[in-house]
Amino acid sequence: MRATKGVLLTCDAAVKQILLAMNEKQFFIIDDLDDNHLLIKADMEYMVRRELEVELEKNTYSLE
Repeated sequence: MRATKGVLLTCDAAVKQILLAMNEKQFFIIDDLDDNHLLIKADMEYMVRRELEVELEKNTYSLE
C-alpha cells in the first residue's frame, strides 16, 4: 500500500469536465470521488488552479 498526499477539490459538473480534459494532458487526478469532488496531487494544486483560471477566462464573456 502506498500513501499519496492529495488535495480535495470541490467543483461543479462543468468545471469537473474541464479538469478531466486537462488531466488527459498531464496526470494530476488521484481519484474521481463523486459528481462534485476530485482528489488531486498536492504538488500539482497551484498548476491546476492556474490552468483552470486560464480555461475559465477563455469562456468568460466581456462587454469590451
